[in-house]
Parts: sequence; C-alpha cells; structure tokens
Amino acid sequence: MSGGRPPLRAVIADDQALVRTGFKMILAADGIEVTAEAADGAEAVAAVRRTRPDVVLMDIRMPVMDGIEATRRILGGDGPAETRVIILTTYDLDQYVYAALTAGASGFLLKDVTPERLVSALRMVQSGDALLAPTITRRLIERFAVPDEPQTVAPHRDLSGLTPRELEVLRLLATGLSNAELASRLFLSPTTVKSHVGRILSKLDLRDRVQAVVFAYETGLIAPGGATDAVT
Repeated sequence: MSGGRPPLRAVIADDQALVRTGFKMILAADGIEVTAEAADGAEAVAAVRRTRPDVVLMDIRMPVMDGIEATRRILGGDGPAETRVIILTTYDLDQYVYAALTAGASGFLLKDVTPERLVSALRMVQSGDALLAPTITRRLIERFAVPDEPQTVAPHRDLSGLTPRELEVLRLLATGLSNAELASRLFLSPTTVKSHVGRILSKLDLRDRVQAVVFAYETGLIAPGGATDAVT
C-alpha cells in the first residue's frame, strides 16, 4: 500500500454464499483484506468484535438477526469506534435502508454495484468521506420518516453545544448542500466549511455527514419538505 498504510480490512455479511464469495474476490483483487464472512447478523456482530475491521458490508435481510439490528449492535456503545457499516440492498430508497441509516450505517450500495464502485465506496467510508450524497439521504428520510415516531437520538446529543455558525452549517448540510455549495452560500472558504463540519460531527458524536443529516431531522432542526425550525 502507498505510504506504508496498513491494508483496509472488511467483514462481509450476507446470507448468500455466492454473494460473499464474489465480493471477497473483488476486494482481495484490490488489496482489501476480508477478515471474516458472516451468514447472518449474529455472526456479523461476533466477527466484528473479534476482528475489528474498518468497514462492514452488511446485507439487510438475513436470518437469525437482520442487518439493521446487527448494525445497531456493532455501532453501539461497546463496538469498535473505528468500524463503519455499508448496507447492501436490492432496492434503493428502501424503508429498511432508512432504518439502517438511523441505526448508524454510513450509507448503502445496491447489490449489483460495479467492482470499481464497491472498492471506491469502502475506501471513501474508511477515510471519513461521505458515501451518499446528502440529497439521497434526505430523500430517504422524507419518504420514510414519521413525525409522530419517538425520537431515537441519544440523550446526550443536543444542539446547545453548537455555535450559531455551526447550527447554520448543519441546517444547510441537512438540506443536501455539498461543502462547495455551503462555502458559496455562506461566503466561506471550503477549508473553513470542512472545519465547521468536522467540529459539528465531533460535538454531536456523529460518525459522518450521513448521520448529521439524520440527526437534523430527528431533532426537528429541519422538517420533511425542507422547512427549518427556528432552533437557536
């Protein structure tokens, strides 16, 4: 690997052996180490705790424990902080994908993804970049979020620790703007915007931008349809 970095490490969780084998061959050809395979969610949780991979490719529909519950457990309090989860699905804009994002997944890929896109997605997530455009996340939330559902945000996560500028950045990020668009809208440099986004994620204990979009809706900072609350 260039720069002496250790190889990216992944767990593949899917109840179809052919799918696991195919993905493993693709990843291995690009120097990505598959530390374990899992045929159900319970095996996936155990494999992650045992091997502490960088990324998990997680099927949603599996026996014993589905991918949503497995994601929730992997990204819970005692899971490895460095691990990210990418959901594998047959249908985009799926209500189960939305549930997986609210459980902490960093994005999703369709199962017919090209080898190049698969490898690129794992490397993007490992480096902390957004796998999903915020607009896709927003479309998922607006289709499946139910306003009357109880909020699932952790109690310690609130907006009081954000500065007015950070709150403004979070609001606009949640509407689907990229860093370049945020910079243009706020008359800031891209570097400054990136710093603001980094501080927002740190203060709210969020893993990535996808989680920031979900958080903004769950707290009522922005409502389905795009109207923003007057939260200050």
